[in-house]
Amino acid sequence: MSCVFCHIDPKTIWAEHGEALAIFDVFPVTAGHTLVIPRRHVPSYFDLTGDERQDLWNLVDEVCRQLQAKHAPDGFNIGINIGKAAGQTIDHLHVHVIPRYEGDVADPTGGVRGVIPAKQNYRTRS
Repeated sequence: MSCVFCHIDPKTIWAEHGEALAIFDVFPVTAGHTLVIPRRHVPSYFDLTGDERQDLWNLVDEVCRQLQAKHAPDGFNIGINIGKAAGQTIDHLHVHVIPRYEGDVADPTGGVRGVIPAKQNYRTRS
């Protein structure tokens, strides 16, 4: 089976830095939801070289600046799913950059802790 991130249409790439590229997520959570992807096929963040890791995070920074200028979000969630148990469905590392907007959910407390919904809002647990 062919890897979807190894065969990205160059016209869909909206930002690049060295060994990393950015595309908009085709199933966006919010306006501007972007995927930052290493050019080399690696399944896990832990498989990146130091240079690839640096390029990836430099591009995440640039993507956030551009999304801030274009969409003016009130915050961001930045996350990586590593392994099937963590929800990784494409076996090619990608970083989700998700702009967040006031009121996009009723209570954003706990942010990424929401991957396990019952544990998200630690303030309300007894």
